[in-house]
Amino acid sequence: MLFMVIERFRDNDMVPVYRAVRDRGRQLPDGLEYVDSWVEPTFGRCFQLMRCDDLRLLQQWVLGWRGAGVTFEIVPVVSSADTRAVVAPYLDED
Repeated sequence: MLFMVIERFRDNDMVPVYRAVRDRGRQLPDGLEYVDSWVEPTFGRCFQLMRCDDLRLLQQWVLGWRGAGVTFEIVPVVSSADTRAVVAPYLDED
């Protein structure tokens, strides 16, 4: 499954989090895959696309970042290609 992880940096300060990533890595448990990420120009939020089949891995990962100045929102998402396949049979309905 795919998940959009929205990280919010305390006081729009991502430096402590980036420092931790530099020093300790992403700290991903086996089975949790980092796909890509994007950061707002104001440094307020980071959007990370993650993949895993066991939601407990996301919980374990979030717990590992306690106290780092970041909060997480985790949203299950479906790719556009997969969504098009689901919607396709309905496109010709009146």
